[in-house]
Amino acid sequence: MANELKYGDRIHLQNGYDGWTGGYLDTNGHSGDSGGKYAVSTAESPVRGEGTGTWEILSPSGKATGAPVVSGDVIQLRNLYGGDGGYLDTNGHASSDQRNAGARYNVSTSKDRDRALGSGTGRWRVTARTSTPADGNIRPGDVIHLWNIYADNGGFLETNGVGPAAGKYDVCTSAYSNRAADVADWRAQRP
Repeated sequence: MANELKYGDRIHLQNGYDGWTGGYLDTNGHSGDSGGKYAVSTAESPVRGEGTGTWEILSPSGKATGAPVVSGDVIQLRNLYGGDGGYLDTNGHASSDQRNAGARYNVSTSKDRDRALGSGTGRWRVTARTSTPADGNIRPGDVIHLWNIYADNGGFLETNGVGPAAGKYDVCTSAYSNRAADVADWRAQRP
């Protein structure tokens, strides 16, 4: 029971692209999106900058700190850059090149847990492919998908295209859970 991911845990999220070489979910530069705080991409290292690749798992439904994260739960992810790098959020449309590959929305962080109140832009349904034991809980190293619930159809978190300076790949959401080479696969690691 000690190995499950729990609410309040701090994690790094590694992307599965091309044999797990997609980098780590990271904040990098200021967001140009209305209501955005930082841009989101992946980085070679989970510690590119202090806290940029560290995310705290929170419950929007009031699950207690220390409760296990169960496959199918809706979660929020708070970035720890500077003590508060904002909440992982869909904000604006993906680029035209990304949309040509099935992408839906751009991803950045927001200072608010729910930037667009009640719309789900900062809420993510987390599902695991499987875990051992098969009890519904999610553990570090499990392959997971993060589905944004904006308008009930925000898309899967994925890497798509070249990222900014000091970044690896850009991050957006997609209509597809495996558009190419496991770009929407992630696995959580404890720091």
